[in-house]
Amino acid sequence: IEAVNAVYQKDNYSQENKDKCVRDIHHYLRLINYCLVTGGTGPLDEWGIAGMREVIRVQLLPTAAYIEAFTFIRDKGNLSDCMSEQSVAEFKSLLDYLINTFA
Repeated sequence: IEAVNAVYQKDNYSQENKDKCVRDIHHYLRLINYCLVTGGTGPLDEWGIAGMREVIRVQLLPTAAYIEAFTFIRDKGNLSDCMSEQSVAEFKSLLDYLINTFA
């Protein structure tokens, strides 16, 4: 939520958009965790990326907000407190992969 707050305090988005973005970011972070367990991008590809652009377009959600939130998590999140160095590197790599799909 800290990442979404950092993004949404800069721009004027509706509370409804903010709530959807928080929901989606939690979903994507869960999928990234599944990817870490499986050792590949399969869960993210199958359940997160396929059709993602259409859902975001239909719901009129700003993709830039997602990119900024995931970039915030990647760059400013204190991940080393809860993950090993290798896991942090893999997590950040998957965040980059996801960010690139939004770009």
